[in-house]
Amino acid sequence: SVGTDMDEFPMSRRFCSGVVSSILWATFFGSTPVQAADVKVLCVGAFRQVLDALTPDYEKSSGNKVVAVNDTAGALKKRIEGGEGFDLVIITPTMLDEFAKDGKVSPGSGTNVATVGIGVGVKEGAPKPDISTVDALKRALVAAKAIAYVDPKSGGSSGIYVDKLLDRLGIADQVKPKAKLRTGGHAGDYVASGEADIVLQQASEILPVKGVVLLGPLPAEIQNITTYSAGIAANTAQGEAAHALLKSITGARAADILKAKGMQPPD
Repeated sequence: SVGTDMDEFPMSRRFCSGVVSSILWATFFGSTPVQAADVKVLCVGAFRQVLDALTPDYEKSSGNKVVAVNDTAGALKKRIEGGEGFDLVIITPTMLDEFAKDGKVSPGSGTNVATVGIGVGVKEGAPKPDISTVDALKRALVAAKAIAYVDPKSGGSSGIYVDKLLDRLGIADQVKPKAKLRTGGHAGDYVASGEADIVLQQASEILPVKGVVLLGPLPAEIQNITTYSAGIAANTAQGEAAHALLKSITGARAADILKAKGMQPPD
């Protein structure tokens, strides 16, 4: 008679068990382990504080790593045009549209992530000049021993705007000769070190500077609001990971982080 005790066939039982286990593993978990991805992000300096604050949650939930590189919008444009690789870029909408037309950013992936205005900062503990009106701001800038802002030649959007604003206000001849220009980064460092009295830069780039306090925004009549957008590289091998990161920086938690860092959610 044929026996029913499987222990009589130990080798066959182990072989079958191994085959079944392999099939189940491949079915439910894939044939190879999922590898964590490095997601390279080219990011304008104004948004970097927000990105850094949101990165830990994304990395913990996804297992991926964010490799962030920040620069001025103009400098990032040159880097991308020069062929630098990336997975996600955070820059101005106009530049993002150009990249999409040039085939460098995936069409339709552009998403507005934040808006920010230009702020005015002074050294902590120093007298706080009146900046509530355009005339008051003009007097404060003329009276300052030096003012700091981003060098417009570096491609920083706030520096380009401030440089033109001084012309519009009719105080360029009095203020520009004493300007301390920063090639990217935080112009407020000049205020912290005592080399300048006032810094004009996007609010999100004044707040992180130790020893500098944000007085407030430019008067509404001369304020300049910049929108930033994010787009996924057209040729990225990490499209899924980049898309997940984009969802993270536009998610529910992002709104509170943006406000804490001097920015606002996009309209």
